[in-house]
Order: sequence, then structure tokens, then C-alpha cells
Amino acid sequence: MGDVAVLVLLGVLVLVIGGCVCVVWAERGGPRWVRVVAAVTRAAGELLHTARKAGRGSGNRSSGDDGD
Repeated sequence: MGDVAVLVLLGVLVLVIGGCVCVVWAERGGPRWVRVVAAVTRAAGELLHTARKAGRGSGNRSSGDDGD
């Protein structure tokens, strides 16, 4: 079971790194598929950011790591 978890985490890491590479490449005028992957990556990032803010909305804000 531990091996499967490591493989899943490695897969997620590869997807995240690939998405970041596509965002940079798209900013420099990459092909259409790169711009699509970059748009999906940005949308996923915004979704995670919004979910994190919503989950933190009524909680204790004394952690001090509010970078917004």
C-alpha cells in the first residue's frame, strides 16, 4: 500500500511540475496545447486558492502566514 501512495504522489508532482513548465512556456508564446495546459493549471491554482481561503474563513487567524 505504501508503494501505491508514493506512485500517486510522484504522479501528482510530475503533473504540477509539467503544468508550471507549460505556464512559463505559454507566456513565451508556446504552441496551442501548451496554452491550454497553462490555462487549466492556472484555473486549478485559482480553485485551490479560493478553497483554501473559504476553508479558513471562520477559523482562528492567528497563524501569521496570511500572505494575501
